[in-house]
Amino acid sequence: MKNLSLVILLCSALLNILTVVHGSLQDDPKQVELWFKNLANRKQKITKLHFYFHDNAQAKPITAVQVAQSNITFNSLSLFGLTMMVDAPLTTGPEPTSKLVGRAQGFYGFSDQHERSLLMTLNWVFTNGKHNGSTLSILGRNPVMHAHREMSIVGGSGVFRLSRGIATATTYCYDGMNAVVEFNVVVIHY
Repeated sequence: MKNLSLVILLCSALLNILTVVHGSLQDDPKQVELWFKNLANRKQKITKLHFYFHDNAQAKPITAVQVAQSNITFNSLSLFGLTMMVDAPLTTGPEPTSKLVGRAQGFYGFSDQHERSLLMTLNWVFTNGKHNGSTLSILGRNPVMHAHREMSIVGGSGVFRLSRGIATATTYCYDGMNAVVEFNVVVIHY
């Protein structure tokens, strides 16, 4: 029994070391170059993702902070010019206590003078599961009062290298300053 415990402990330690080494090799410039050399042999994959984005400008924990505004921002019904920096959780469910799958990091700004619409520039940094350490980058217009919004996936890293796709957003709940947004993502990658 002692020997079995020791073997399990050693195997676990070896697995942890290999995970750390693999993670650091994945980003190594020579490994990335080798990955690109073998690109012709790779097949495209389609991955579907589903998660919730927790955007809290006032509720705790704060996940979005104002970094800029124009001189007309608060005289505008659309909040034109207001810019927020974000570091918000991505979870499997709409509850803040749901399993964490990653973080949304970047910024959004109110970019329309007539309706509340955001220019969103975010990196989704995945921290769990088979996508751990990988990212997806989104860029697009998000008219927040529309039932469904579509934004572009413009790239990624790790398992999502050379990705492209679509992220569809639906507001799950909103109280004027805080929101939970459901995302359905379809991404093509190698």
